Amino acid sequence: MPKDLIAQEAQSHHRKQHFMCLRLEAVADALPASIDRQECLLLARDIYPTVKAAHEFEESVLFPHLQRNADARALEDGLERLRFEHWEDEAYAEELSDTLSRIGRGGPVRDAEKISWMLRGFFDGVRRHMAFEAEHLLPMLNPISSGERVAT
Repeated sequence: MPKDLIAQEAQSHHRKQHFMCLRLEAVADALPASIDRQECLLLARDIYPTVKAAHEFEESVLFPHLQRNADARALEDGLERLRFEHWEDEAYAEELSDTLSRIGRGGPVRDAEKISWMLRGFFDGVRRHMAFEAEHLLPMLNPISSGERVAT
């Protein structure tokens, strides 16, 4: 895949994750008083596939391209850290999906502060991950596109 298409695809995944983070933040801000149960159900359905699709793209397309076309030794530690974050984020997304699904189905919101903290921990981590990629990896594909980052 040409590097400009890789950059476009990476940015597309970042936009989807950014929007997901905004939605999760809105849920966290609304707890416990104004729960949008429909939005919780939608997020429960979307959170894992959104994160998983981005990670699969990165690990199968972006990272191998960078390793072939850059100093792989200089990248390897950073890419290994990102792979570990993928694993953590996916596990976290599954847990949040279960929680949001329960809330969306009308279940009680036990310990809204804890749920809000969990949501914030997740979307803050996703935002940091995207910021690192936008600042350090995407410019390796096309230095000009580095200024076209999604706000995180």
